Amino acid sequence: MLNGLTFEFAMLQLINMDITNPDIERYLFGLCPQEPEFIRRMEEQARKDNFPIVDRLVGRLLMLMARMKDPSLVVELGSGFGYSAYWFARGMRRGRVVLTDRDADNLKKARSMMDEAGLLGRAEFMEGDAMESAGSFCDIDILFIDMDKQSYLKAVKTFEPCLAPGGLVIADNTLWYGKVLTGEDDNARAIMEFNDYMFSHPGFDCSLVPLRDGVLVAMKKS
Repeated sequence: MLNGLTFEFAMLQLINMDITNPDIERYLFGLCPQEPEFIRRMEEQARKDNFPIVDRLVGRLLMLMARMKDPSLVVELGSGFGYSAYWFARGMRRGRVVLTDRDADNLKKARSMMDEAGLLGRAEFMEGDAMESAGSFCDIDILFIDMDKQSYLKAVKTFEPCLAPGGLVIADNTLWYGKVLTGEDDNARAIMEFNDYMFSHPGFDCSLVPLRDGVLVAMKKS
């Protein structure tokens, strides 16, 4: 098993898209404090299975945004085995984070991880297509999108009415390996369309953080 910064940089190499200078990414990883062992196990499992997760740098950004926003309700579209949800829950002082995924096994792993982290009381698990249940949500404070890239635009349009005034939309992979520059595949073109929609929407203030594979952050205007 890899350990210390060697392991962390191996994780970086797994997800590095050559968007940020690798030396800068290595420096940022070096600034991160040590995390609990179960987080390191999750990261190692993701590396072993080539399973996409937000990395520790993005995770800490999500945690800080949750702390600043102090949300009552966070809804994730595409939770996998709960890595991003852990960071949201860790930053929350109250409320709940709803993890959605089509794969029951992923949610089982997520439940176990949240339990080990002592955060199970802040988590709710929903199996299936979350967009089919969008009407059951209201006043979402943070909507996190990390699902099938070609569904991003449909997802934000579906959930727009469910956002609270001042609610945040956070979307991962919004630079898509840098392919948004060329639109060379279907996923890249879908992300380009999503980004264009968010930045041109009169009801949102929007920015895109070039961290890892790009994190779009938008706030719904009151």
